[in-house]
Amino acid sequence: MTKKKTWSDRFESALHPAIARFNASIGFDIQLLEYDLTGSVAHAKMLGKTGIISEAEAEELVAGLEQIRQEYQEGKFNPGVEDEDVHFAVERRLIEIVGDGGKKLHTARSRNDQVATDLRLYLREQITSIRAQLRTYQQVLLDLALQNVETLIPGYTHLQRAQPLSLAHHLLAYFQMAQRDWERLGEIYRRTNICPLGSGALAGTTFPIDRDYTAALLNFDGVCGNSLDGVSDRDFAIEFLLGASLIMVHLSRLSEEIILWSSTEFNFITLKDSCATGSSIMPQKKNPDVPELVRGKSGRVFGHLQAMLVLMKGLPLAYNKDLQEDKEAIFDGVQTVKTSLEAMRILLSEGLEFQTARLSAAVAEDFSNATDVADYLAAKGVPFREAYNLVGKVVKTSIAAGKLLRDLSLAEWQQLHPTFEEDIYDAIAPKQVVAARNSYGGTGFEQVRAQIAEAKSLLE
Repeated sequence: MTKKKTWSDRFESALHPAIARFNASIGFDIQLLEYDLTGSVAHAKMLGKTGIISEAEAEELVAGLEQIRQEYQEGKFNPGVEDEDVHFAVERRLIEIVGDGGKKLHTARSRNDQVATDLRLYLREQITSIRAQLRTYQQVLLDLALQNVETLIPGYTHLQRAQPLSLAHHLLAYFQMAQRDWERLGEIYRRTNICPLGSGALAGTTFPIDRDYTAALLNFDGVCGNSLDGVSDRDFAIEFLLGASLIMVHLSRLSEEIILWSSTEFNFITLKDSCATGSSIMPQKKNPDVPELVRGKSGRVFGHLQAMLVLMKGLPLAYNKDLQEDKEAIFDGVQTVKTSLEAMRILLSEGLEFQTARLSAAVAEDFSNATDVADYLAAKGVPFREAYNLVGKVVKTSIAAGKLLRDLSLAEWQQLHPTFEEDIYDAIAPKQVVAARNSYGGTGFEQVRAQIAEAKSLLE
């Protein structure tokens, strides 16, 4: 005989076993169990405070819920598919512990506002954790910058040599990206930290609940002002996945550079054995697996963002079962960002070494000082566009002759323009090229030290 499903007497029989498995979310929403318990404890206390149930009943419910928490933490509570979701699992176990009094917990509450609350409790904690990871990652970037203020590295546009940079300046660009990520998550946290509990299924409740009291117990900043929106809003989850996607964009960009820098063609860094792998058939290989994985995992998070947007775009108010699909996207997005930040932190702090001699040679073997020649002439009164064209001509003839600008004699410079003097050689020396770019936010060493001081103050 088919076991009856305990929805209500509206139903005559249980779900088909295959549909029950398809319908169940306990396989993944078990991650919300402790958040569900926390929300339920606050709800029980509110029911007791408002007299909807007696204080004694409320205390019994709270004690039962905390017993479930302990059982779960000790590995003694392991609900399965038969419970369908984490909410039913908790309620079933609570009734086993306290008896019929456990059936009163769901008074003035729906699974709709319950799951929305759980998800916000979960996500605000994860946002706080990821922001802390971003700070640690920024500190690693800052430490590397402090060590490399006067280390030079070629700067690129269009992946072509452009102008030399302070390596610290290059690293601090990623510090700024991470700072925006940290600030953005703070803004998302504020919109996440609003309590939907008390919205009911969609229309509120007839019971004299105290939503502000519940919100205060759960450390929410306020309550959702519209019950329909309270149970169906997932903007905060989409915003989180957007913020997570941008974190992954920034990590992926740095990963791409590390991959290039570790290649034989660049040879700007050496990967340490702790953060690289080898080839199964090519014994000479050392592969940049960490940045490659981070670069690859970025697509997972982007996909979750797209999935959430598509999930939400056609949903009429209020709650729809489609919203069960939000959790796996959020859970995996959180996990991917956290593991990627951790891996990148380890790679930067322990897994690579900059080849400073190679970097010094690299900035001296190209024409990335050509703009400084044009600036030199412009500073002596030659119109910049005229200077620009003159330098383009000398670069062309130098390439044909197999020379760099530093190899030209003073006579050759003065044939180009009589304004050139002996100081042209100082002006085009790589270190001077970098030092001279002293505009605010530039790569000049003085400016880089100012950026480091500002970065320190942000972390403090």
